[in-house]
Amino acid sequence: MLRHATAPDSTQRSDPGFRGYHSGVGFRNICVALFALALAYLAGGCSKSGGPHGPEGSGVDLSSVPPSAYPLPSATDAARFLNQASFGATEAEVNKVKTYGYSAWLEDQFFMPGRSHEAYINAVSASLPSGQSLDDSHVMNTFWREAATGQDQLRRRVAFALSQLFVVSLQDSTVSEFKRGVASYLDMLGRNAFGSYRQLLNEVTLHPMMGLYLSHLRNRKEDPARNRVPDQNYAREVMQLFSIGLYELNPDGTPKLVNGQPVETYDSDDIVGLSRVFTGFSWAGPDKSDTRFNGGGTQDPDREVLFMQSYPRFHSISEKRFLTGVIPAGTNADPDGDLRVALDTIASHPNVGPFISRQLIQRLVTSNPSPAYVARVAQAFDAGRFTSGLWTTGTGQRGDLRATVAAILLDTEARTAARLADPGFGKVREPILRVAHWMRSFNARSSSGNFLLGVTDDATASLGQSAMRSPTVFNFYRPGYVPPNTSIATAGLVAPEMQIVNEVSVVGYSNFMRSAVQNGLGSGTPRDIQPDYTAELALADNADLLIDRVSLLLTAGSMSAATRTIIRDAVNSIAMPATNQTTARLNRVRLAVFFTLSSPEYLVQK
Repeated sequence: MLRHATAPDSTQRSDPGFRGYHSGVGFRNICVALFALALAYLAGGCSKSGGPHGPEGSGVDLSSVPPSAYPLPSATDAARFLNQASFGATEAEVNKVKTYGYSAWLEDQFFMPGRSHEAYINAVSASLPSGQSLDDSHVMNTFWREAATGQDQLRRRVAFALSQLFVVSLQDSTVSEFKRGVASYLDMLGRNAFGSYRQLLNEVTLHPMMGLYLSHLRNRKEDPARNRVPDQNYAREVMQLFSIGLYELNPDGTPKLVNGQPVETYDSDDIVGLSRVFTGFSWAGPDKSDTRFNGGGTQDPDREVLFMQSYPRFHSISEKRFLTGVIPAGTNADPDGDLRVALDTIASHPNVGPFISRQLIQRLVTSNPSPAYVARVAQAFDAGRFTSGLWTTGTGQRGDLRATVAAILLDTEARTAARLADPGFGKVREPILRVAHWMRSFNARSSSGNFLLGVTDDATASLGQSAMRSPTVFNFYRPGYVPPNTSIATAGLVAPEMQIVNEVSVVGYSNFMRSAVQNGLGSGTPRDIQPDYTAELALADNADLLIDRVSLLLTAGSMSAATRTIIRDAVNSIAMPATNQTTARLNRVRLAVFFTLSSPEYLVQK
């Protein structure tokens, strides 16, 4: 396995000092030791635990936002908050949170404008040479650009979380034909990130990329003569994955038990009844012809970004029974009306609040929220409003995601520093978050402006994960995944992201980030995406000051004494010559950054 750790990289030859250090036994030993510490840090000893305006005009006067229940945070508390609420802390954002507080930062972000993924794809498509077409890497590039540099960081982070709940994947061959459509789907998730869950569910259902992925686009009504029944795929997944889950829940997210057994939320009859609702929807366009429904003939070039339209001729008029809803059989097909009843029924189910709340907590804060934490967030979801201190947010309508997100990030379990000592608190940082964090914290910029990083699926050589390229509708990992034969399992805890962690991915990430820290990322020579280590270079003479800064940005100042000693020794092993210190300074910074990115305090977000 360790042969990958010393794979040759011709781009490293320009810096013999850094390359020499990394290619030796010292590098291999430290790398392995840090990852071993990370896994032990996650698994070992686990126990159950219950004036100014925003940039480019958000329109929010930060100084006028009422304070939350928390005092102005320290730099480390601000960084920890930002690592949960964005793709990674930056010095500027840390200072903003320190100065104005959590509620002002959230209010600013709730109204922060952002850029469009679809507009990026349109611009790239227009610039391609004749004969070339869009590919998956273009969708990846717009994701990376916004994760690294987007000013609407909270919206981007929540949209990424939603993309892992309401999964559409470019790995599906039918979806992969429509890059612009997938970019539009990402925009849709961002647009609804602070809106209504009911509206989000409607737009997810009618987006043609979801229609293609879960096969309810062109879904036809039953035909007994031909032994044809409606496709049941979306009917099943909209309940299991997008709304209520498999089992009835208490308000705190724990399963309801009858005679000691969980109670199923739906059965096969519910799937059959609901599948009839999702018939008669297909591509949007100026007419509702059979040809357009079937996807043939001359199609609207915008069909991949327009919500599906109804085709009554193909919609079932049979009785539709599901959950608590009944749509009687009729003589006139009403696909839009039936859809409205179905989504209202699903969205009003009492499971939705705790089911969605728990998964969003897992994506942003911790894999194992206490039932009390889930209950408080679900209460904000149901009330559509959240209050902390003198600050209140939300519309008062059930399913308000702005109130839900605020409740997640300002809950006492998320903000209380005492939780840092609880080994059951926190989450493994998935690879996408690690790379985006590095780019943000060190002000990475793209020489092309397009962030040409592309697809990073290969676990042996990159991340083993790319946005919008989940292998299945169940995301990259399951929310209830339990690593087998670990103390996590013994303690009754879950670690979802551990489902994509193995020996190959550990070494692949290490090699990928070593190259990124030293040479940048992406295509081209020099590589398209380059970090700016100016602030760190100014501290390179003093290992402790350098580590303080890097630790603040990446681990929110949580680096242990043991990890700090390893990194300090590595940094100090690079001597500072009397003259021509530029290379030595740069190599010191690179080592501090790389080893921190490999440390247990970084790999596990607290």
